Amino acid sequence: MEAIELQRELAQKVITEDRLDPIHHVAGVDVAYSKNNDTLIAAIVVLELDSLKIVESVVIEDTVQFPYIPGLFSFRELPPIIKAFEKIKTTPQLVVCDGQGLAHPRRFGLACHLGILYDIPTIGCGKTKLSGNFTEPDQHRGAQSPLIDNCEIIGNVLRTQKNINPIFVSIGHRISLATACQWILELSPKFRLPETTRQADQLVKKTLSLHNHSRS
Repeated sequence: MEAIELQRELAQKVITEDRLDPIHHVAGVDVAYSKNNDTLIAAIVVLELDSLKIVESVVIEDTVQFPYIPGLFSFRELPPIIKAFEKIKTTPQLVVCDGQGLAHPRRFGLACHLGILYDIPTIGCGKTKLSGNFTEPDQHRGAQSPLIDNCEIIGNVLRTQKNINPIFVSIGHRISLATACQWILELSPKFRLPETTRQADQLVKKTLSLHNHSRS
């Protein structure tokens, strides 16, 4: 399949060390799907790093163009995300994706794909695991354990809040795993999910709800 071949080819280009510019703005990216039809909503929310306040947000309504195939989500989700990126005026220096980076069967999840496409530092931050095995990290905030697949560390399982379920952090592009985890902790001062993901998630859900309501 062409998409799988493309993933394998592009995966060779992922940079797994820190190549970051000074970070002033960080973006969250999320996509939600309508249960009723083939509509999907993509959102980018840009936050000011110091305050974690939203400085800009863009929402795109689009139609699904690629079938539902596990491991190939980026081909479904990138087209509307690209449309959203074309509209933002505030350039982020770091992007957090609600999904995987290297923690993917072919080491090329959405965060890697987006990072390579724009040559921008990206982090994969998933609510659930796609690949690998792990030992539950300790219960304190900041506790982490490696996510391992075929004897390879593909991400970290990170507890962002005490006694709350951990999240799955992996390299997207131009960042190391240790730095990615530091950033996710910094972006998650109060809640399980980083503010980037939380704000983008709320925006796509709200937009999708309005969309479904207007259609009903």
